[in-house]
Amino acid sequence: MASYQVLYSGRVQGVGFRYSVKQIAASYEVVGSVRNLPDGRVELRAGGERGEVDAFLAAIESSPLRHHVQNIERHAIPALAERFGFVIER
Repeated sequence: MASYQVLYSGRVQGVGFRYSVKQIAASYEVVGSVRNLPDGRVELRAGGERGEVDAFLAAIESSPLRHHVQNIERHAIPALAERFGFVIER
């Protein structure tokens, strides 16, 4: 099992980034959330089997969303065991 916090910066708010990430998540066995941060970044928290999470994150990075991203920070975090599904947080 693996869980990560991923911070995306660039032109990632107001372009459908969170919705697109949720759509990508539907193809993977991952749990977590995506939300806008006040500083203009988008925070993704994702957990699941390491291979699924890694494939999910790679799918985001190879999607058309990559054109909006200038920087990605990825940090390991404690397991997201309390989560079910993948949601957009407001």
